[in-house]
Amino acid sequence: MTTYLRDSAYGQLVRLILGTRYFQYPEEKDPSIWKEFVDKEKSANIARFGNLTGPPVESTHTLGSFRTASEEKDKETDGASLHSAWSNHAEGVNAASGAPVDPERGQDLHIVGWWGPDDPENPQNWSQGKKFFVTFEICLLTFSIYIGSAIFSAGVQDVMQKFGVSEVAAVLGLCLFVAGYGIGPMLWAPMSEMPFIGRGPIYILTLFVFVCLQVPTALATNLGMLLAFRFLTGFFGSPVLATGGASIADLYAPRKRAYGITIWGIAAVCGPTMGPLVGGFAAQAKGWTWTIWELMWLSGFCLVFIFFLLPETSSANILYRRTRRLRKLTGNDKLKCEPELASEHMKPSDIVMMVLVRPITLNFTEPMVFLLNLYIALIYGLLYIWFESFPIVFVEMHGFNLGQLGLAFLGIFIGVLLVVPPFFYYLYTVQEKHFNENGEIQPEKRLPAACVGAFFIPVCLFWFGWSARPDIHWIMPIIGSSFFSMGAMLLFNSVLNYLSDAYPDYVASVLAGNDIMRSSFGAGFPLFARAMYINLGTAWASSTLGFLAIAFIPIPFVLYYVGERLRKMSRHARKDF
Repeated sequence: MTTYLRDSAYGQLVRLILGTRYFQYPEEKDPSIWKEFVDKEKSANIARFGNLTGPPVESTHTLGSFRTASEEKDKETDGASLHSAWSNHAEGVNAASGAPVDPERGQDLHIVGWWGPDDPENPQNWSQGKKFFVTFEICLLTFSIYIGSAIFSAGVQDVMQKFGVSEVAAVLGLCLFVAGYGIGPMLWAPMSEMPFIGRGPIYILTLFVFVCLQVPTALATNLGMLLAFRFLTGFFGSPVLATGGASIADLYAPRKRAYGITIWGIAAVCGPTMGPLVGGFAAQAKGWTWTIWELMWLSGFCLVFIFFLLPETSSANILYRRTRRLRKLTGNDKLKCEPELASEHMKPSDIVMMVLVRPITLNFTEPMVFLLNLYIALIYGLLYIWFESFPIVFVEMHGFNLGQLGLAFLGIFIGVLLVVPPFFYYLYTVQEKHFNENGEIQPEKRLPAACVGAFFIPVCLFWFGWSARPDIHWIMPIIGSSFFSMGAMLLFNSVLNYLSDAYPDYVASVLAGNDIMRSSFGAGFPLFARAMYINLGTAWASSTLGFLAIAFIPIPFVLYYVGERLRKMSRHARKDF
């Protein structure tokens, strides 16, 4: 438990205010071990060749003699003289490795890395219990934000009456929230990738603002005020919706990443499906403002929980903070970590490119990215259109009240629970066998599950649409709704993992583009949903969406067979598979 507190925002705040005598790290308890964190091979490479990977294959030769000389000298150093043995090393020689420093290409630096392959500070080496607990925290945070979109829908009728506006105007409270968490990742996602910031501070600070903004939202005196604060809450609540998957990837190797993403996906589905249930009874009893107060209580509890117990998961930030501690302990300014070196060469123009330009350019210049983002955006948009049909079917047709309407969404949640066990079985018995000895997989091997899930979406829409009749029991459309979450789970998991594997150097930009595109669809589609269902009728409106879903079924099949060829033609995709 001490390590949880030490690495949380609470622990870091205590250390900042009261000093490093509290919640100490191993090197602070025993300063003599600091050299164990220095990577001698990378230090030699950067001294001789100016990079961490070394020379071309044809010019490589052993560095053993350099390391041996350095190691012999290290043995003479005691804990009372942490830096002198290296600082007094011969000029022109890298003290960490014993390698000569190339005066033209080299840099005399001591590269800080992991303490061997089993370093307990590396998130991928954490115990299974700690990984599961942190995964639960990311899921709780995701649920606490995602529920904020659908929980508002239960109070739409009350908003219409209080402010005297049309239903389309009231639904903007949902649409602008979704638009906010589509735009937010353009700022927050790149910031969370910066070594000197990390993911934890972004999660904590934005969630704090998110919680505070619920107060003026609930106390809004006019529609404009309500809509403005709904947009801002979506904007500040967005980080985990875009980078939660990256946090999960921090914990698990690629072979096991799909399991973690699936569990995170369950939390993402629970938010929109539980929102109408939680908000329905509150709106029925107390009005629309209570849906906002409930959101504040839930997110406030989450804020306190992760403030004390969520550790940093970004390996880049962990190494950066370790390097700062070692520099302070030793006074050795030559100590640098790999993420720190990478960020030093990043110009403001590079940040603008990554934040504003690259997500858009990759989306529209890479056929694979565009097709998959368009597909996911369509599924997301269909979900929000389809949600607007539930009051028509269950309130107007079957006589449910607002609270009972929320119960109708549980079919979607049950669908997720039903699809997870067979999906995990498939991952374990089939997909894991495609990983090589380096723990890597051909990206196209991620797509078979998407090929199956693609059929579930139209099945759901046709089933729901044609069973939503007064003469058919209300349980039938609820059963049909479960197929949507089954298909969405298989599609989202496969696509997000595919994009991460196919574009490993541009993951943040690719996923930010995915979030922007799907949130745009999710924000715009609900505006015409009710008119569509009233004018076409539930059966044909759902069927129209079903036919649209059928048109997109070939996408994962096409990429499964020709994706490798497209990757090799791409400027940005991985080509070594």
